[in-house]
Amino acid sequence: MADPRGFLNTDREVAQSRPVEERVKDWNEVYVPGSLLPIVSKQAGRCMDCGIPFCHQGCPLGNLIPEWNDFAYREDWVAAIERLHATNNFPEFTGRLCPAPCESACVLGINQPPVTIKNVEVTIIDKAWDAGHVTPQPPDRLSGKTVAVIGSGPAGLAAAQQLTRAGHTVAVYERADRLGGLLRYGIPEFKMEKRHINRRIEQMRAEGTKFRTEVEIGRDIDAKKLRKRHDAVVIAAGATTARDLPVPGRELNGIHQAMEYLPLSNKVQEGDLTVSPVTAEGKHVVVIGGGDTGADCVGTAHRQGAASVTQLEIMPKPGEERAPHQPWPTFPMLYKVTSAHEEGGERVYSVNTTHFEGDEDGNVQWLHLVEVEMADGKLEQKPGTERKIPAQLVTLAMGFTGVDRENGLVEQFGVELDERGNIARDGNYATSVPGVFVAGDAGRGQSLIVWAIAEGRSAAKGVDRHLMGASALPSPIGPNDRALAV
Repeated sequence: MADPRGFLNTDREVAQSRPVEERVKDWNEVYVPGSLLPIVSKQAGRCMDCGIPFCHQGCPLGNLIPEWNDFAYREDWVAAIERLHATNNFPEFTGRLCPAPCESACVLGINQPPVTIKNVEVTIIDKAWDAGHVTPQPPDRLSGKTVAVIGSGPAGLAAAQQLTRAGHTVAVYERADRLGGLLRYGIPEFKMEKRHINRRIEQMRAEGTKFRTEVEIGRDIDAKKLRKRHDAVVIAAGATTARDLPVPGRELNGIHQAMEYLPLSNKVQEGDLTVSPVTAEGKHVVVIGGGDTGADCVGTAHRQGAASVTQLEIMPKPGEERAPHQPWPTFPMLYKVTSAHEEGGERVYSVNTTHFEGDEDGNVQWLHLVEVEMADGKLEQKPGTERKIPAQLVTLAMGFTGVDRENGLVEQFGVELDERGNIARDGNYATSVPGVFVAGDAGRGQSLIVWAIAEGRSAAKGVDRHLMGASALPSPIGPNDRALAV
C-alpha cells in the first residue's frame, strides 16, 4: 500500500489549467506544464490498495492501477512505467484523452473524491519519455508471417505494436496523409499535442513496424489482393460514417460534419494550411451534439475567434450526482464541464433542430429549434417552444453509425456485419472471413480510446494464435466481455 493514511490526510488535486484568456490564443495543451509534478506523489498515495480493486474492472485494459500508484508514491518511476506499459501501449494517449472510467470505479469514490488515476498515469509516462525509459522493443526473432493492419488509430497501432513484438512482419495502411487516425485529425491540438503520436510512431518504426500512408484499402488496393499478400489482416478502420441531420435547409453552405471541420484546423497546426477554409472567425457557431466531439468543436471555435458558440443537446441535462440506476462502480452519465466549456459559450439541453434558414446566397443564417420532453419513453416536441438562434457555422457532432461502406472495403473482404452495422467477430476477434480480424470501433461501434487500445491488444492475441497455434501475448478482454465501464 502506498500511504496507509493518504486517503484520509490528502485532498484530491488535479492538473492545473492555464488561464482561459491565455490558452484560447494558442493551440497548446490546456494544462500548465509541470503542474502535476509537485503533487502527483501524494495523489498516488491516496490509493487504498483495496482488497478488490474495482478500478481494474472499470478499466477495459485492466490497468494495474494500485501497483503503479504505489511506485509513483515512492517515486520509483522506472518500476511505475514497467507496470503501466504491461497493460497499456500508449498511456500518454489515454492519460490525456480517456474519460477515466477507472476513477468512476475507484472504491474511494464511494464517499470521497476518487484517486486522480488519470493524472498519475500521464505523469508516469511523461517522466518515462523525459528520462529515456521508453525505448524500442524489437522481437528477438521473426516468425516469417506477415500481417496487414488497416487503420492507424489507437486500435490499429496497438494491434500492430503487439504483433510486431511477437515477431510478425506488420504493415499498417492509413488512408490519410499522416498516421494516427482520429488521434491525428479528430482530436484538437489543445487536447493532445501531436508530438506524442510522432514519437510513438518512431518507436514502432524502430521495432520493425512498416507504415503506408495515403493508401485506402478498397480504393487504392483491392481487399482481396491484400489478403493474398499477407497471412492475416486486422481491420481497424474505425466507425467513420457520421450520423447526419436530414432536416430542411441541411444543404445550405456552412453546415458541416464535425469530422469535416476539425481535421482542417489540425492541418493548420501541421503547417499544411495557413488558415482553415472552414473557420468560425467572427461567426455565430452552433454545435449540434453534446458529447466529446461536440466539445472539441466548441474549443476549436473559441480559438478561431467565434462571435458566439452554442452547443445543442437533444437529451436532458445530466445530473451532477449519480442517478439511482447508475450506482457505483458503473460509469455514470454526469454533467461534465470540459476545458472547452470553461472557455465560454452556451449549452442548451432538451432541444431538437427543426430546420435551417439561409440568406439569398445559400449560406446558413438561422437554426430553428424546439424544446422536447420525454413522454411514454419517446421525445416529444413541446408546443409553443419554437424559436430560432443565429447560426453562420453549424457543426454536426451527433456520433457515428458504423464502418465506412462507400470505399468498398466491407464488400471486397466479404465480411458479415452485425445488427448495428459493425463488422461481426467471434471471441478471437475473427470475422466471418478466415484470416481477417477486426478491432476497435469497426467491430465495437463508436467507443472510448481505452476500449480501442484494449481491443487492438486482444485482436493481436487472436491473430497470433491463428498464425502460430498459440499465443503468449497478453489480452485484456474479449468482444463479449463487459467491463463495468461500457
